[in-house]
Amino acid sequence: MNGSLHPHLKYVDIKLKRGPAGLGFNILGGVDQPCRMDDNGIYVSKIKEDGAAALDGRLREEDKIIAINGVSLENRTHREVVDLFRTAGENVELRVLKKSSFLTNGPADCPPEGQSSSMSSLGMLALFAGAVTIFVIAALYKRRK
Repeated sequence: MNGSLHPHLKYVDIKLKRGPAGLGFNILGGVDQPCRMDDNGIYVSKIKEDGAAALDGRLREEDKIIAINGVSLENRTHREVVDLFRTAGENVELRVLKKSSFLTNGPADCPPEGQSSSMSSLGMLALFAGAVTIFVIAALYKRRK
């Protein structure tokens, strides 16, 4: 069923039956973990091969999930959405905004699967080590004069 407040946007209702491995996709986003600077919505980050979503074929990576079983995902945390998926039952209906209808200039700002949108601990450590090194070199240079 297509239709929305914005006629140029393509909404699709997708019904999936939960399989042994769940619904077969991963998500990113939420008000506490936005993966796009301009939007805190929930996005499909990965479609798992041979999962329910892959077998259905309509859900794609970077599609935006608007609702689960009629429950809006607007202004929800990532954990709230994960809990909604876990308790959604065997038959799940998704309202999805297709990627092509809202993204025209390249991919979403979502980080690759498994990475956080904030700087990693290793990156912070490297930055700190570099700053300490510069400080030590400057102090040694100053002492020589």
